[in-house]
Amino acid sequence: MGRYRPPRPQGSPYITPEGKNKLMDELRFLSDTKRPEVTKALSEAAAEGDRSENAEYIYRKKQLREIDSRIRYLVKRLEKVKSVDQKPTDQSKIFFGAWVELLDEDDQTVKYRIVGPDEIDTKGGLISVDSPMARAMLKKSIGDEIIVKTPNGEVYYEVSNISYQAMNEDES
Repeated sequence: MGRYRPPRPQGSPYITPEGKNKLMDELRFLSDTKRPEVTKALSEAAAEGDRSENAEYIYRKKQLREIDSRIRYLVKRLEKVKSVDQKPTDQSKIFFGAWVELLDEDDQTVKYRIVGPDEIDTKGGLISVDSPMARAMLKKSIGDEIIVKTPNGEVYYEVSNISYQAMNEDES
């Protein structure tokens, strides 16, 4: 008997214009470049004879299934996402797309941008709007205290700066 896993909750449908362009570029790359390469390699492997013991053929079939699965996901996801390309009217508060600088308890500065679940890059400071950290930040202003519950207890931050610059815009 298999172990039951409840379905993952659906992520927010919001995405930045940069994130949407990235997903569209990935879809174009997979369908226009990667899939034809793998299909060609698969047909060459199939021509070699016995497919049951042909490791190259088995690998290429698996690779093609993974590519097709990702293409299906991207097509469905791009139909659902809503690109948020306008800055909020009240830019003194934290909303979707904001770059936020926080001071932690040791006066160390951390910088995050609130983005959609498809754009997460923790090393680049991009966090999902669905994350506990982003939820704690939403609608806060400069000087407000943020409390984030972690497995090791509560962590306190203070909002020190809010910016709505896009990643490709120069900060001035």
